Amino acid sequence: MSPADAGASARLRTKLLLLEPELRDATAHMWRAEGLLPRYRTYLCTMHAVIRASVPLMELALARSRRRAQDGPGDPLAEPLAAYLAEHIEEETGHDAWLLADLFAAGASAADALGPMPPPDVATLVGPQYYWIEHHHPVALLGYIAVLEGYAPAPGLTDRICTLTGLPAAALRTVREHAALDTDHLDELYALLDRLPLTREQETAVAVSALHSLDALTRLFVRLGRSATAPPLRGAGPTSPLGVTR
Repeated sequence: MSPADAGASARLRTKLLLLEPELRDATAHMWRAEGLLPRYRTYLCTMHAVIRASVPLMELALARSRRRAQDGPGDPLAEPLAAYLAEHIEEETGHDAWLLADLFAAGASAADALGPMPPPDVATLVGPQYYWIEHHHPVALLGYIAVLEGYAPAPGLTDRICTLTGLPAAALRTVREHAALDTDHLDELYALLDRLPLTREQETAVAVSALHSLDALTRLFVRLGRSATAPPLRGAGPTSPLGVTR
């Protein structure tokens, strides 16, 4: 089957494959054993800055989709897109709170995530979605969602982090839950993409959003993989098998 004969979801996956090697290199370096505990806590703070924007982004896209539906039958994407977003908002609500709970269990506090200004690479990842929703079409957000759902933590990552850091399971709920949930969420999204009557321009908008998001996520992970300043430790804890304290 040629790319032209494939569905929109297959064409999007083919495009994303071009950037996957860089992402995999960045994540492999980020999750290396050396210095993983403080890096994991920095990861939690950074991902909270990303994830806390997910529901507001979808709420904005939902409002714009409903407005397009109310304006008349001229946009056939409006109603199915609104229905998907309304359901997905329910599924994603509260996930930012998981990250704060993980951070506390890892020896830091909510203030470490909520207090500092989010890094520029977070704004580079999230910010364009607001612009495209407001000034182009809310369907572009599907590309962003495809990346966040499609490149979730691997199923075995939770055990690896626990083994290398000595952290309790309570510090890894977000990694554990997203490894389990995001495959089903991605299948739902790809089914929607294949169902929507996308024009060539709208499909391109989804692809541009996805490719930008994957590139920005890679750059974010590259930064996390460097020696970054972690939130201050809140008290002493047990020693991990690698001799790292928390």
